[in-house]
Amino acid sequence: MKTDAAATGDLRLRLVGAFVLIACLSQLHRLPVALAALGVVVLAVAVSRPPAKLWRRLLHVEGFLLLLFATLPFTLPGQPLFALGPLTASVEGVARAALIAAKVSASALVLVGLLGAVEPARLGGALRGLHVPETLVRLFVLTARYLALIRDEARRLLEAMRVRGFRPGSNRHSWRSYGHLVGMLLVRALARAQRVEEAMLCRGYEGRFPRLALPPPTRRDWAGVTAALAFGLALTLADRL
Repeated sequence: MKTDAAATGDLRLRLVGAFVLIACLSQLHRLPVALAALGVVVLAVAVSRPPAKLWRRLLHVEGFLLLLFATLPFTLPGQPLFALGPLTASVEGVARAALIAAKVSASALVLVGLLGAVEPARLGGALRGLHVPETLVRLFVLTARYLALIRDEARRLLEAMRVRGFRPGSNRHSWRSYGHLVGMLLVRALARAQRVEEAMLCRGYEGRFPRLALPPPTRRDWAGVTAALAFGLALTLADRL
């Protein structure tokens, strides 16, 4: 049986490597370097063979980038490239949009490759291993755990509205119905949160999650984070030369 790449290795070092790589990618100013970084990251993620559902998560990011390409070239002044009626796209605007798209796509792929298949509970344990405050870890774990439940609750409420004949449109009735939907969703989420808190207190919860001591990183883990740091440093140097 094949083991998921994201399920092996020290998650603390994976988090550090992802943070450093994304920090380096965010500071790139030259489009050729950003495109080269994107190509390397795409190749590395493809070699690791992540599940198809992880690739589908990138569709949301790419949708935002399409909107960026549709607006930024027309708002940034510079050398004209083409015109659509009264709007003129600039070469500088297209280059800036391409630079941002390359950096955002590469950053998203770094997260997919290093942390995409990691369960929130394990990720919370790694964050505590990096001495992140317990309150922040608890908020992250509980949000990730119950976000899917709240999404399912919203889906059930929408299905109930459709069964009762609701047909969405751009009118006062539709917006009022959506307002009632959001209000009911908040009320049910609050009630669920209260029940969860009572259940946790009944089980002896005292403000922190029990966690096992994490094993020390292996040589392979250190080699991986060292390669990530070297790649980030090489990108920074190439961008500054």
